[in-house]
Amino acid sequence: MIDPHPPGLADRILRNRVSRRDALWLFGVSAGAAATVSLGGCATSPVTGKTILVGMSEDQERAVDRQAAPHQFSQDLGAIQQDSVNRYVSDLGARLHVRTQRPNMPYSYRVLNANYVNAYTFPAGAMGVTRGIMTEMQSEAELAALLGHEMGHVNARHAAQRQGQAMVAQAAVLGLGIAASAGDHSGWAPIIMIGGQIGASALLSSYSRDNEREADALGQQYAVAAGYPAGGMTDLHAMLLRGEKSSPSLLQTMFSSHPMSGERVENARRLAQTQYASSLKADPRRERYLDSIAPLRQIKPTIDACKQGEIAMAAKRLPEAEGRFAAALQATPRDYASNVLMARCLAAQGKRPEAMRYADAARNVYPQEAQAHKLVGTLALQGKNPQAAFQAFDRFDQLLPGDPGITFLKGVSLEGLGDRRRAAEHYSAFLRSGAQGDSAKFAQSRLKAFGVAR
Repeated sequence: MIDPHPPGLADRILRNRVSRRDALWLFGVSAGAAATVSLGGCATSPVTGKTILVGMSEDQERAVDRQAAPHQFSQDLGAIQQDSVNRYVSDLGARLHVRTQRPNMPYSYRVLNANYVNAYTFPAGAMGVTRGIMTEMQSEAELAALLGHEMGHVNARHAAQRQGQAMVAQAAVLGLGIAASAGDHSGWAPIIMIGGQIGASALLSSYSRDNEREADALGQQYAVAAGYPAGGMTDLHAMLLRGEKSSPSLLQTMFSSHPMSGERVENARRLAQTQYASSLKADPRRERYLDSIAPLRQIKPTIDACKQGEIAMAAKRLPEAEGRFAAALQATPRDYASNVLMARCLAAQGKRPEAMRYADAARNVYPQEAQAHKLVGTLALQGKNPQAAFQAFDRFDQLLPGDPGITFLKGVSLEGLGDRRRAAEHYSAFLRSGAQGDSAKFAQSRLKAFGVAR
């Protein structure tokens, strides 16, 4: 449960005196879009033909992708702006998914600006691959294995089996749950990692070892059918295990959402050497991979510096983190992720004007991505500028509609402007979205203060 809103927040809003502690609380209440599904029942597995118990229908799987995936992708700072890399990954995904048991699902692929090492998919195939893992892989065969593994989860309907309705509930409370970890709101570190080390694991939870084993096997099957050596899966696992030993915190999210084990590695190796032995002579297409991701390879020092900065932020070593992000920006001044992370790091240290400069820079670099607008709005509230805050939150709402928390923050901004009528409308809409907890209590308290009956 989220901590109660800071005492006297309403009065400080009205006087445009929102503190850094208040801003943390306000930032935390903005959550991903909520979706409602009903529990499913028995279905036939597209992979095995056996009866499985699922928590959502195929239509509901598609609805989760439409409603929740855009919010998670934005929390991972959106698709990279290197369009050629996104096209390359999408083209490879299309060559693979036609060989799956569910080829007609609405698969989509994007490389995300997140620096941590991971890939994930929503139930109907909306897939994200972080730039952090793209610069660690060394061949197209590894990428095919990675995408194939995620397709395996879609085709075996692991998300539908594992969580169903609970998965969507997590999407609705993501921001609130992370805000609760802030304790007494004495610092921003627990919040500012949204889209970093926390990443998709908070939303997509953990697959079982049986799920992972099945997804590995299916991923190898799809990759081999597309002409890749089965050893791509083995190489992928080997890379991840090497990384775990050398820098385990970089792979924390990967292994929390995709549990790794020696057994998985051995299974992949055994299948490569037996069932798929004839595939091992196939070209892993290393040169094509490295050439295709050249725009990312060129900024690998920036990505690596951001990784280390986020690790330092998670450990509340904020001056060290600031130095890492400064190095990232020195190498690539117009990198969107670096500017956002630097803004968050500076805000965590109470350096609001400096933070705003980087947040504005991020917004100018990538105006189509929503998170910088949200950060600008939060900093504007803290800086006693509810007009600028409202404009930033409204732009976020246009880019990424369906986030109840933004409706709430727009209400806060409007109240700061003295527009109680419109503030009440936004607080009421926030409550109608099904919001609960202390943010809902705050909205209810303001409506009561306005004399609006509920």
